[in-house]
Amino acid sequence: KNGQFDDRYIEVELPDSPGIGGISIMGPMDGGGMDEASDFLNSAMSNLFGKKKKKKKVKVSEAKKILTDQEADKLVDKAKVQQEAMSRVENDGIIFLDEIDKIATSSDSGRSADVSRQGVQRDLLPIVEGSTVNTRYGVVRTDHILFIAAGAFHTSKPSDLIPELQGRFPIRVELDSLTTEDFIKILTHPQNALIKQYQALLNAEGVELIVRKDALKVIAEKATEVNDRTENIGARRLHTILTRILDDVMFNAPDTPKKFILDAKTVHENIDDVVTDVDMSRYIL
Repeated sequence: KNGQFDDRYIEVELPDSPGIGGISIMGPMDGGGMDEASDFLNSAMSNLFGKKKKKKKVKVSEAKKILTDQEADKLVDKAKVQQEAMSRVENDGIIFLDEIDKIATSSDSGRSADVSRQGVQRDLLPIVEGSTVNTRYGVVRTDHILFIAAGAFHTSKPSDLIPELQGRFPIRVELDSLTTEDFIKILTHPQNALIKQYQALLNAEGVELIVRKDALKVIAEKATEVNDRTENIGARRLHTILTRILDDVMFNAPDTPKKFILDAKTVHENIDDVVTDVDMSRYIL
């Protein structure tokens, strides 16, 4: 209990690889129906020739985890878990289709690109409408699965999607662009906010990063300005701006003072020349 034997070695029995002589049967990487066939054959081989075990010397601390996992695995009814998972997927599942604007046919794209994009849309159509899909765990019906699609639609419009697919997404919501206040919250509020990440990275080098409120405001304002003048990429702009500001500090961290204060003046010195030049801000920020 107190761990005094954790460093000693003991022998434990571990299940050997599936198949014959440790050979596992695998299908092609693109999946399809071969995944189910491979699983079935591996299971059949294992049942036919018995589940082989091999002995391995491990530390007591590691053996505890192995034996705990083995015992926990015995308590789980995998067939029941699989049945419950299938039921939840079919009745409460949500599928999010991100960047659906990339398959919309815009007037700027060539004819070959239009044909390819329309093909993808027509492949999606029966799944969104409701059909049966073969998976390695069984057949899944998509009739009651909620489909949500999202896209920036900078170079295309939702009306550029084929009419049949548009009809399967009757509810449309247009989101507002992020404001300066939103950027300030994104920089500070989340548990893994960008500012906290950079503070942790510099702290590993023994440097304390202190960010003033005026610096946060300027960073947010510059992100809004560049998004308005060039392509609006949302909060991703914050990462490129912070990288530009703290690049030298990160590179010279071992030789810098133990405390680095980021204020509005430092932000202006590092990014003002890039923000004012439209071409530079397009490719650097």
